[in-house]
Amino acid sequence: MTESTIIYTHTDEAPLLATYSLLPVVQAYAAQAGVAVVTRDISLAGRILASFPERLREDQRVADSLAELGRDVLTPEANIIKLPNVSASVPQLKAAVAELQVKGFDIPDFPEDPVSDEDHDVLARYRKVLGSAVNPVLRQGNSDRRAPASVKHYAQTHPHRMGVWSPESATNVAHMHGGDFYSNERSAVMASDGSLQVHLVAPDGTTTELRAPITVLAGEVVDATVMQVAELRTFLDRQIARAKADGVLFSVHLKATMMKVSDPIIFGHALRAYFSELFTQHGAELAAAGVNPNDGLAALLGAIEALPPEHQEAIRAAIEAAYANGPDIAMVDSDRGITNLHVPSDVIVDASMPAAIRSSGQMWNARGEQQDTNFVIPDHAYAPLYAETIEHCREYGAFDPATMGSTANVGLMAQAAEEYGSHETTFEMTAPGTMRVRDAAGTTLLEHSVAAGDIWRMCRTTDAAVRDWVALAVARAGASGSPAIFWLDEQRPHDAQLLLKVRPALAELNTSGLTIEIMDVPGAARYTLARARAGEDTISVTGNILRDYLTDLFPILELGTSAKMLSIVRLLSGGALLETGAGGSAPRHMRQFVAENHLRWDSLGEFLALGPSLELLAEATENPRAKVLAVALDSATGRVLEENRSPSRRTGQLDTRGSHFYLALYWAQQLAAQTEDAELAELFAGLAQRLAEDEPAIVAELIAVQGSPVDIGGYYRPDPQLIEAAMRPSQTFNAALAEV
Repeated sequence: MTESTIIYTHTDEAPLLATYSLLPVVQAYAAQAGVAVVTRDISLAGRILASFPERLREDQRVADSLAELGRDVLTPEANIIKLPNVSASVPQLKAAVAELQVKGFDIPDFPEDPVSDEDHDVLARYRKVLGSAVNPVLRQGNSDRRAPASVKHYAQTHPHRMGVWSPESATNVAHMHGGDFYSNERSAVMASDGSLQVHLVAPDGTTTELRAPITVLAGEVVDATVMQVAELRTFLDRQIARAKADGVLFSVHLKATMMKVSDPIIFGHALRAYFSELFTQHGAELAAAGVNPNDGLAALLGAIEALPPEHQEAIRAAIEAAYANGPDIAMVDSDRGITNLHVPSDVIVDASMPAAIRSSGQMWNARGEQQDTNFVIPDHAYAPLYAETIEHCREYGAFDPATMGSTANVGLMAQAAEEYGSHETTFEMTAPGTMRVRDAAGTTLLEHSVAAGDIWRMCRTTDAAVRDWVALAVARAGASGSPAIFWLDEQRPHDAQLLLKVRPALAELNTSGLTIEIMDVPGAARYTLARARAGEDTISVTGNILRDYLTDLFPILELGTSAKMLSIVRLLSGGALLETGAGGSAPRHMRQFVAENHLRWDSLGEFLALGPSLELLAEATENPRAKVLAVALDSATGRVLEENRSPSRRTGQLDTRGSHFYLALYWAQQLAAQTEDAELAELFAGLAQRLAEDEPAIVAELIAVQGSPVDIGGYYRPDPQLIEAAMRPSQTFNAALAEV
């Protein structure tokens, strides 16, 4: 990587398709400022292949781009635009592996029940690919997310539709009040650099080391906690009964992608609870079919096809009986019969809850109707955010996007902070005993009694990450003039340790004239919701998980989507990671494209990331022409919004490719009209004129291909030539761009 390089990530699904259309524009324009825009493959398929180089032919091997990027983010030159990628659940991983095997890649099956040393080695490699494997590597800095002025203005002048809330709504949020991660948390701070050991001590005193020693730094906050499975099952049973009694939908909301070890297990318990009679009556047959409840109902239905017909029939009858006797269950796709419990990665809490709150606090039932819902979020730590939001809307009604204030976020996520860095230290207990975290001297720092099936985890947060987070929050409060609210709970051990760092750090900074408050989650939620309704802006200063939740909740209510937020990760090394938005809609858009050759992925997030990327590069490399490109791009992006050049939902209308064309047109026109760089203006004058003259022909060519299925040669590793042909169908546009 050189000083004048921007790295643009090659990812999955709809964002990958969009890259084939947008990247040629970006590369052509950036080259005029001496800026190279190169790609790195962090797709799910790419990461799988990079994990097994010794099994592949030389021509099949791929670089370990994620490892390369992991080194890049530690350098001050880092300038990376990161698009959404698949955070794979086990079913998604298996599907990707199967597709790659069909394509001739000799990679192993995912070992559900490893036996041999080879099996365990394969499983360890796949575990590094599962879930949110990318973000902890790249996010070596804290997050600054906010709505750009142009996006906020557009949302206020073109407000999206909000569902009507009723004061009589029976919707509610249910969480545990004991036995969960929140209730059982313990925390300590490291007095010096050293290492930690994680042991399970059996009742007979036998000690098992669950992980190799972990290096820790002085000042690092270390937490441990446990989800007690007996309490979890009691809670789930009560919520199923409650949903049935209240006549509302039963709906479980977890994050099986980012919390890739703990949450699939919790999801599996929810499946067992809802279909309890099924597992009681047919447990042996399901085990024989290799069913893992953590993979969801869809995987179960697929697995039983290997059983004798009479067993299949009995199992399907038990499933139908559960539907008939239990509460109605929330649906992911009513038309296709896909329930909330089909796939663990289908209902991701930070995307599903805002969408439901925007839609009158309801989800869809099996009849394709909206219905009040019992939102089941087992852990107490963050569920109050949604409980308070629902109570607020029940009392005051839906928010008005035309007048709603904006809620920015400064998020603590550097160096795999907090829960999102806990994957390697999360364990499902196979036996009872005592979990102990000890330092190198053998002193026990943290300890829990555990039962078989309990989920124990340890998290870490470095002192450097916390200090940088506090400084970033103060800087954003000063730049914006908005109150900055630290969402920290004195009663939670982890937060109490953070506050011992936050308060001294604030005292060292210039906070004169700034409003900086510390509140627990319910209090901060109420404060922020009230300000948003009053049209006032607020900065939420949160930990890693709340950063995820808040930067979906408020943008979806304010803007209609979280993909339109500006997201800058200020890397501790001095570089920058620009994130382009959420990818929750990417699978749906991918399916529509394959069926209709119409892609409705909105690349506004990419547009918004590219501008700051060019600005930061201009500043770091003293490249004024890159700054001119950035300013012109910002104006062009605003024009795309104002002239409604975003992708349409319907086939036969402007889609992603057309939106990219208009960005290229408006960007060229802005560059031709600017007066800061006469040579650059001359370079783009001809292109601007040509694109304007060819606009009718280009738009016609982009729309003419729509309406029929398109073959791109795969889902997880599509054929590059087929994608390029599909995503660049206008020869007129291609020819004009080639002349830049």
